[in-house]
Amino acid sequence: MLAPRPARSFALLAVTSLALLVGPFVQPASASVSARYENSAIAHTNSERAQHDRVKLKKSTCLDRFAERQARAMAARGGIYHQSMKPILDKCHLGQVGENVAFGYSSGKTVVNAWMHSTGHKKNLLNSRHRMVGLGAYQDAGGNWYVSQVLGRKL
Repeated sequence: MLAPRPARSFALLAVTSLALLVGPFVQPASASVSARYENSAIAHTNSERAQHDRVKLKKSTCLDRFAERQARAMAARGGIYHQSMKPILDKCHLGQVGENVAFGYSSGKTVVNAWMHSTGHKKNLLNSRHRMVGLGAYQDAGGNWYVSQVLGRKL
């Protein structure tokens, strides 16, 4: 799980406070904005993998469904947490699976950068056995992004 660095917390607090004032007039991001975020995160993930001599991950519809659902669930709960991996293993017919989650990063590039500066997230992202990726990014009405990256490999 990854939230922005403490130095950014004041800015996030200010944005959150403003969002509370704006309230119902702020709408969640459109599907195209979410898709741009997701595509950017996948591209930056593959760029990092290439720099570390790892194969490029292919998008997986099955993993994407789990990542999308997780991003929305975290936004609904207002916090980040990991989902159970067993249903993903079973339904996507995987031999292994991993997940990175985050909150509050404004772009695909910044969330991948944050994951690369966190030992456990970096290990997941660069796992040489992973071959597939799904990514869900959901922006709540307050403008906060919730992100789930699900990585895996078939049996």
